[in-house]
Formats: sequence, structure tokens, C-alpha cells
Amino acid sequence: MKQILLLMATMLLTCCTKDSEVQAQTVENVGKTLVVYYSYTNNCHEIVTSLTSQIQADVMRIEPADKTQKYEANNYAIGTALLNAIKAAPNEAASYPAIDPVSVTDLSQYQNIIIVTPLWWSQMAAIMQTYLFNYGAQMAGKHVALIVSSHSSGISGVVADARRLVPDCTWMGDALWINASNHSNRASLIQDWLPTLNFAEKQTAMNKMYITIDGQTQTVTLVDNQATKTLIEKLQQAPVTVTLNSSGGFEIWGALGFSLPTSNEQINAQPGDVILYNGSNICIFYGTNSWSYTSLGKIDGLSESELRTFLKAGESNISVTLSLSNTTGINGLTPNPSPKGKGNIYTLSGQRLAQAPARGIYIENGIKRNAR
Repeated sequence: MKQILLLMATMLLTCCTKDSEVQAQTVENVGKTLVVYYSYTNNCHEIVTSLTSQIQADVMRIEPADKTQKYEANNYAIGTALLNAIKAAPNEAASYPAIDPVSVTDLSQYQNIIIVTPLWWSQMAAIMQTYLFNYGAQMAGKHVALIVSSHSSGISGVVADARRLVPDCTWMGDALWINASNHSNRASLIQDWLPTLNFAEKQTAMNKMYITIDGQTQTVTLVDNQATKTLIEKLQQAPVTVTLNSSGGFEIWGALGFSLPTSNEQINAQPGDVILYNGSNICIFYGTNSWSYTSLGKIDGLSESELRTFLKAGESNISVTLSLSNTTGINGLTPNPSPKGKGNIYTLSGQRLAQAPARGIYIENGIKRNAR
């Protein structure tokens, strides 16, 4: 009898150990994850608490700008009115209720995003719709999952809203539905759901490239495809300098001097997009155009007007250097006798300043200075 009990204990320990090892391996390999949620009745907050006890993730809560609203009052009149406004004009920012400023405005650091939202009358809560309307475009190419909390209604309408607002992501798997009847069992539901998701793994490959034009350098976040992998291999050997020309009032473009693998699709190129055309031409956009392209990436953090200046929109014979290492963007400055604070002044990243900063390190007439 003792031998039987010992054997059963050993089998149980082995089983649990293997499960723990699989879970630990999954968590270890997962890329950086953000959980973003809105909670009106606190149910979604409880779901997020259970979720983040099982995975490592940053958490951001979305809050409405007007916190006095009782969405369920007068037979749900206020909440219904908000949803109807969105349905009437879903492409208009004015249709969406205002939310507080969010703590994370740049999603480029995350590979995985989990959205946790309530259901309002068969649709996604209007507050979460506002967030996704504002930031869904930044989720393009990322792995996204959805958890929906409702009392009893099915969640197909919420899933449809999510796909409309985040059209270009990779959905990790089926949405998880947590309702009134199983909310108390949410921890085990989440535990069973997580292994079904196709999480993006930690990024081990380079995903940044640098573009330098006329001494100014900007970063490009690269997409993950065979073209960018081949381009990175080329740039690891040496930077590549090309001559590009303005065209069509929306881009600068020209020959790379070599070919890259293509995965062409109809793309509505936007300002900042870096595109491969016909396998051997690079296009960098300061306007918009729709064509069959292969995406390479997007310039980080510049407005449309800043892009036009940086890309020398309208000019010809523009020398553009592609590289994997950043530079200060300042080349060959010659010191001159201008008074301190009155000469050619630049930040360490190469941005020209009208005057010396009150504090910090800057470059003046080729001389590094530290204002304190």
C-alpha cells in the first residue's frame, strides 16, 4: 500500500512539475506585454488582477474624462446615446466620448497587447472604443488578445468592434468571455485560455534602422518580414547610401542598388512609411498613396510637416544613408568666434536649437557644452 501511495505521489509531482515548466517557459519567451483595460463596475479590474498574477505585463487603465456619468441611468439612456453616436459616424473622432490622457502613448515597445473591456448592450464599452480609435493604429503588426466581461450577453458585437478599431493586428486567438455565471472562476478560465494564445516572442532580432539626411538622423521601426531581415543583413556589412528624388508630391524614392524579397500587398501608405517598391526601390513617404508595396517600417515620432522638412520634400538628388547605428547627426562643424550661446547650437541627436538650453548637454559650434 505504501508503495502504491508513493508511486501516485511521484506521478502527481512529475505532472505538476512538467506543467510548471511549460508555463515558466511560455512566460519566459513571451515578448513585452501591455494589458489595457476599462472598468465601470470593477469586474474588469478584478479580471486584470487575476490575469496579471499569471503573466508579466505592464497595465494601463482607461478612464473617462467625465466621471460623473451614470451610464445605466434612465434605462441605460446615457450609455445607449454614446454607442449610437459612434455607430452613426464611426470614423469621426467627435463621435467618441472623451477619455483622460493615457500613461502610455507610444506602443512601439510592446509586442503583445491584451484588451480587457466590458460589454455595453452587445457592443464594446464606448470608453474603450475611444481608446482604440485613438491608438488602434499603433497596434498594427502586434499580437493582440481580447477579454470581454458581460452579465450574460454574447460577445460577438464586441469582437466586431475590436476588429474594426484594430484592423491590422495579429489576433492571438479567440476572445475570452467572462460573465456573471463564471466571474468567480475567472482565474482558472484565464489559466486555461493563456496557453491557447499565439504570443509574440521576445524580440531578439534588430527592429530599428536609422535614416540620415543632410546630417540629421531619425529612427525607423522595422516590420518583421523577409525584406527587413535581408536588409538588416546588408546593413550589418556597411551602411548604404542612396540618392532619392521627390515624386508625386507624396514621397522621395529611388533605387537601392540591390534587391530585397517582396511580399507585396495593397497598402495605403501614410506619412513616415518606409516602403519597398518593385523589390529594388525604396520609397519614404511624407504624404499618402495607395499601391502594391512591401512594407519595411515607419519613421518614429515626426509630424507630417517635420517629415517634409527632414525628407526635403520637393527636392531632387537627396543623399540618404541607411544604417544600423545611430550618429549624432552633426558632421564637420567648424568652431567660430561667435559668443557663447549665439552660434550653431544642436542637441546630441542633431536637432538644431534656436538658443542654448538652460540645462543639459548640447553642441555649440562643434564644441560640447554642459549647461547647469
